[in-house]
Amino acid sequence: MTGSNKFRLGVLGSGKGSNFAAIADACAAGQVPAEVALVLSDVADAGILQQARDRKLPAEFLAPGKFRTKLDEEAERVCIARLQAAEVDLVVLAGFMRILKGDFLRAFPQRVVNIHPSLLPAFPGLEAWRQALDYGVKVTGCTVHFVDQGIDSGAIIAQETVPVLDGDTAESLHGRIQLAERRLYPAAMAALARGQVLVRGRQTVRVA
Repeated sequence: MTGSNKFRLGVLGSGKGSNFAAIADACAAGQVPAEVALVLSDVADAGILQQARDRKLPAEFLAPGKFRTKLDEEAERVCIARLQAAEVDLVVLAGFMRILKGDFLRAFPQRVVNIHPSLLPAFPGLEAWRQALDYGVKVTGCTVHFVDQGIDSGAIIAQETVPVLDGDTAESLHGRIQLAERRLYPAAMAALARGQVLVRGRQTVRVA
């Protein structure tokens, strides 16, 4: 924490930034007792960077290097250094399309969180809403979780259910899950910023 005692978020994203916008607006409205200290994107023209700049928040392009699915070693070092220089208390993944492992997670132990469009541990990985629809479940949702070395396997912080309706397409179901994400992610950030989430092994516990 910095001298201001304001809980500081560092956000990584690759896309439009709708979840980031929901979090940033909730911070600005006082619903989340935190501030966005830095936004980084591996895509130079990503919408999330413009969303941040529109809100007068620090935003930078992070050249990802030579790999498609992860940051290369130099990019990872730069990313860690930028976040540490911004004194972030929590790293928030908001549509970041690169896998983070090893040195990055060691630099921010139990301080990296993500949101996934299913009720984990069901349907990890890509296009989870399509997986749910293809499987025929009647309820799916979204999950905020800590990031660990696995794929969508970290300790669960919060979940919200979304019904699968008769006649749903992958697009219509995904749209409703995204609406739930924009509610759940800021609420989870508020609980984390207030110190209301304790991790005990695979479990998280909410405290008042």
